[in-house]
Amino acid sequence: MIFMRLCRYHQKLLSTHRLKLSQCFSTDKGSSIRDGDDDGSKSDFRHHKGTRDCNNQQIILREKVLNKIIHCFKRHGAETIDTPVFELKETLTKKCMYGEESKLLFDLDDKIGEQLSLRYDLTVPFARYLAMNKITNMKRYHIGKVYRRDNPNLQKGRFREFLQCDFDIAGQYDAMIPDAECLRIISEILNSLDLGEYKIKVNHRKLLDGLFTACGVPRHLFRTICSSIDKLDKVKWDDVCKEMVNHKGLDPTTADKLGQYVESYGNEVSLDVLLKDEALLHQKKAVEGIEELRLLLKYCEFYGILDKVVFDLRLARGLDYYTGVVYEAFLQEYETGLRSKGGDGVTVGSIAGGGRYDDLVGMFDSKGNMVPCVGLSIGVERIFAIMEHKRAESGDSKFPRSEVEVYVVTPQKKMLEERMRICKELWDADIKAEHSYRKNPLTLNQFQYCETHRIPLAVIIGQSEMQAGIVKIRNIATREEHDVKRKDMIEEIKIRLSAMKQQEE
Repeated sequence: MIFMRLCRYHQKLLSTHRLKLSQCFSTDKGSSIRDGDDDGSKSDFRHHKGTRDCNNQQIILREKVLNKIIHCFKRHGAETIDTPVFELKETLTKKCMYGEESKLLFDLDDKIGEQLSLRYDLTVPFARYLAMNKITNMKRYHIGKVYRRDNPNLQKGRFREFLQCDFDIAGQYDAMIPDAECLRIISEILNSLDLGEYKIKVNHRKLLDGLFTACGVPRHLFRTICSSIDKLDKVKWDDVCKEMVNHKGLDPTTADKLGQYVESYGNEVSLDVLLKDEALLHQKKAVEGIEELRLLLKYCEFYGILDKVVFDLRLARGLDYYTGVVYEAFLQEYETGLRSKGGDGVTVGSIAGGGRYDDLVGMFDSKGNMVPCVGLSIGVERIFAIMEHKRAESGDSKFPRSEVEVYVVTPQKKMLEERMRICKELWDADIKAEHSYRKNPLTLNQFQYCETHRIPLAVIIGQSEMQAGIVKIRNIATREEHDVKRKDMIEEIKIRLSAMKQQEE
């Protein structure tokens, strides 16, 4: 008896110790489920902070967004690829291509003799893919999850595991033609999603490098200062200046010179203003950057998006692999704060971005062969967050429309077999259909299911319909019913579904 008591006491101590350890290593304040153990202790089950579970309503919303994005990518001739979710760590840290962002890599436990990390983005794996397969021309899109050991903010759509949607053009082409098409694709996608007014801000890394030289920034600080400038859409210049001087060792006088340019030219000014700046005109790279930007804006006019594109000297894009034009898209409504009823404003940052990276593929090629590339990434997680916010603000608590197109209803008992026969016919005709899993469901429950899940049509079959060789087709929204011959059921349903789809478009 004493021995059994000691065993139970020891087991309880171990359970308590495990619980305390799990609490020490988890700071997630998200949802959790607690189950009681036999000894009365509690176990804590939760997802890792910066990740989340998605319910069916969220998945339906995501699929609609992704379908529009994929349709746009394919309209511009892209093919798709996939790459492993983890890479050799050396691949992701080669020549510090992520710059200061390298600290956000998720390293995997080394138990197989190789240092591995989860992919930080889809761009570096794409460059590795091109070099490894000796591909010099490609237009591709890739949708997949990436991982960053960042401080998450779910309300802003910032996660540690999140989805990226990338489109890239690889190959040697004339200046700014592929770049302008990338801006056109961003515009097409944002228009199709109907999120509100937006602007696509553009800048050029050559212009920034020329500016840094003109202001006296040492060459070895170019990329880290670029990373600081990139924060100006989130924090004020004074804070950025302190970071550059106090933490990165930039001379205060040089920082002041940078500040004068940022304050004067950093808010959607004309490129013609920069061409009058004597200090910049003496920098070859700066002049090249300005001329390429002027050409880009010219092509944007041909593509009908010039009114959406603005030059902003503050835009830098913090990643080290960018070599030319860079751009980011912002929703004007949410750039200064996404506001909830009675709450504070929350910025969501850019919802798309990208740029040119001409040197990246060469880093992975054994002979250093270069493949110029330009691409874009759609910030779908932030788009999802905005859409969910808008839905909550509007008070729309309805289920999103189900993928199911037809629900088979029987108002009488002992009709299960007939429901199953009709469902088979609908499935064989590639019509999405459902019926109740109860043998004798109540009629009201069947129609209520249709309305709750917003299923557009119902096929009603009873004894009298079977004897007459007909079915009733009911429009769930209007509750109108029409008799249709059983042999014409499939054709009639397809006609109605097609008409409903055209009305929605």
